[in-house]
Amino acid sequence: MSIELRSQGFLPGSRIPKLYTEGGKDVSPPLHWNDAPEETKEYALVCDDPDAPSAEPWVYWVLYNIPANVHELPEGLPDAAELESPSGARQGRNSWKSGQTVGYRGPAPPKGHGLHHYHFRLYALDAALKFDGKTPDRDALLKAMKGHILAEGELIGTYQR
Repeated sequence: MSIELRSQGFLPGSRIPKLYTEGGKDVSPPLHWNDAPEETKEYALVCDDPDAPSAEPWVYWVLYNIPANVHELPEGLPDAAELESPSGARQGRNSWKSGQTVGYRGPAPPKGHGLHHYHFRLYALDAALKFDGKTPDRDALLKAMKGHILAEGELIGTYQR
């Protein structure tokens, strides 16, 4: 089953506006979705860049424990590990080793590196994820979700400097 994931900030396959990038205000884009299975217990979201000049895709955002009754994320979520809204949602570690390492960090491809593709992937899960007080990165989240994914949706935006 597939979830339709969209943004009011940019169209699928189009350029991500500067507002949502490191060169702009670096705020998370608004997202909304539908067509999730009724059995969904919660959602998780990952945004990464497989075009990054690194061994693994560069991770820009890890968000999990999004309640099943939530079907949109507003623009500009705070960079806190635990969010007040949506209530109970938590953010994991991105790929930065210093500065803001939890929450959304906007596209920041190396200058002159060409067009990069940013994959926002939303997962509908049949169980609540637990990390025992640890803040997971993308790999830990994907491992915890294994066997619990009911459906997923993807939105791809592009950016280059």
